[in-house]
Amino acid sequence: MSERLLRSRLLGFGSKRPNLLRRGARVIKSWSPEERDAVLYAASSLFAISTAEASSITLYQQWGKLAAGPYAVGAVLSAFAARKERRLSAEGDTLVAVAGTSKSTGAWHWTGTRTTIFLMVLVGATLLPLSLEVLWRTDTGGTAHVQPEAAVVEQAGVRVAHHQDPYPNVAGRHPKVPPGQPAYDAYDPYLPLMSYLGLARSTDAPPRLTDARVTFSIITVIVVVAALGMCRGDTGPRVLALQSMTVLPTAALPLATGGDDLPVAAFMLLGLVLMQRRRPLGAGISLGIAASMKITAWPVAALAFLAARDREGRSGRRPALWLLGGLGAVMLPAILPTMAENVPAFVDNVVRFPLGLAGISSPAQSPLLGHLVVSLFPGIHRLFTLCVAGAGAIVLVYVLVRRTPRTPAALSRLVGWVLTLGILLAPDTRLGYMLYPINFFVWSWLLSCEDEALGFSDEASPVVEEPADETPREVGLVAIPERSREPAAYVRT
Repeated sequence: MSERLLRSRLLGFGSKRPNLLRRGARVIKSWSPEERDAVLYAASSLFAISTAEASSITLYQQWGKLAAGPYAVGAVLSAFAARKERRLSAEGDTLVAVAGTSKSTGAWHWTGTRTTIFLMVLVGATLLPLSLEVLWRTDTGGTAHVQPEAAVVEQAGVRVAHHQDPYPNVAGRHPKVPPGQPAYDAYDPYLPLMSYLGLARSTDAPPRLTDARVTFSIITVIVVVAALGMCRGDTGPRVLALQSMTVLPTAALPLATGGDDLPVAAFMLLGLVLMQRRRPLGAGISLGIAASMKITAWPVAALAFLAARDREGRSGRRPALWLLGGLGAVMLPAILPTMAENVPAFVDNVVRFPLGLAGISSPAQSPLLGHLVVSLFPGIHRLFTLCVAGAGAIVLVYVLVRRTPRTPAALSRLVGWVLTLGILLAPDTRLGYMLYPINFFVWSWLLSCEDEALGFSDEASPVVEEPADETPREVGLVAIPERSREPAAYVRT
């Protein structure tokens, strides 16, 4: 066999896998919006069924039984709508590409049928389980229909309303709790701003309206709609971002059972969108709100200055200071006064308890890698936690030096990977926290499409195409070489 033939065969063999990946990507991209919805709702139905059958938490089982049907109906209706769309397309009812837009602009467009199915799934898989769980909790008066985090936020809100410290004074001893309640209910692992989401519990309104999950849901919907309303890119990422924050299990299950993570995620989305829109001060304020509610928002808040840009798309000290100023304007008055009032209680509740160092078994114990390790070797709990944190910090610094995120999309993707590894390796965590990295990956796609729509390059600066010299070339195009924030336009003559 000749050397040339051998080389060609080796090269051909080595390229089979990438070709298969490209073919798979093209197949997924060729799906219609209704086909994609059918796949998402079908997968969600399977998740709900498995949750109802295999979960050890009764509250999760109840949600799975309630949500499996609406997801299945949504999948079937979406499949029928996709079949009808395919038939119409075969008859010649095709979309016409609009000049100056990408081919995928209408790839996930809204239609009347699709909107109706979305609203039906929203009611059946999110709002109905949420309403029933709130109603059942009010009628029974117990804790079987609510996760501890909602009750903890409500208790903290009541204490704040009465001008008390939201953090119980543990002082190195196990807290006293009412009979029948676990010890971890006495801890408040959230940052001070989260307590204000439980203020409704201190009012005289009906208990069904003062449930913290109602407040979580309302804030989430308002902030997500505001964030997506500022986007002008492809419809597809916006639709998926809306679905992941409202109807898919990443939102439906948490909102019906606990829900404290969804407002945090919503404000992080708003902050990233404001960064992409070149509003560093507003982005800092939004990220500061999220970071003042829960530590899970700190990774993106701490790294956001790397991707900060001003109105002209310029990076540097000034936009970074504007963003950091927005963060400080919210976080300093929201956290420092409460922490200074009782530092030991703050450390015990916010630091020691989430890290599993308070001597109390946390409810956040999913059988992931980190939890399995400390379960098999209990004596290395603290050492394992410190080693994971140290190794993660070293890897993160290396990545930041070699591939510094310069755009909100790149930042979102990096934080998604950081949180994924952190959730898998943390000793005390739960599988539900995966909603954060899943959403960050979706937002990365959303923000990348926004950059393309506005003509921003990977370095987040405007892309301006100009001829080599000052005189436009006569090639049948009239150039508009004026520098602006938008890409240079070309009009065919």
